[in-house]
Amino acid sequence: MSTVKETVEVEVPVRTAYNQWTQFEEFPNFMEGVEEVRQLDDRHNHWTTKIGGIRREFDTEIVDQLPDERITWRTISGDTQQKGTVRFQRVDDTHTRVELAMDVEPGGAAEKTADTLGIIDRRIKGDLRRFKEFVEQQGRASGAWRGRIRPGDPGATG
Repeated sequence: MSTVKETVEVEVPVRTAYNQWTQFEEFPNFMEGVEEVRQLDDRHNHWTTKIGGIRREFDTEIVDQLPDERITWRTISGDTQQKGTVRFQRVDDTHTRVELAMDVEPGGAAEKTADTLGIIDRRIKGDLRRFKEFVEQQGRASGAWRGRIRPGDPGATG
């Protein structure tokens, strides 16, 4: 399993950065290789990705979510195994530090090769930089979900 960590500072308030990240269906706008994310309910998303000509579908579950602070998820089905946390830290009234930490287990031979070559690491770091550009260009979030999910809540398995 590979661990990827990246931090960017975005020029928007913490609430704006966090709110935009909760708009999972917008992820294809800044995540390379993500074709679609469908939000199934407050806790579950279905992902369709196509990377290196290989299409994958998998489901994720949010196991911890605290508005303006963090979102933690893990995969619960499909060939892709990953878990991660994105954290939001207020720098000042107009700047936010966004820190992404992910553990990714490559699924097939192509993914393992990409991991060995550092492609997965570069892609995830690029996605975070593109998020920065996306949210700064908009200057506001396209929506928000401000609910709280705690580990141990009904439906939370992480």
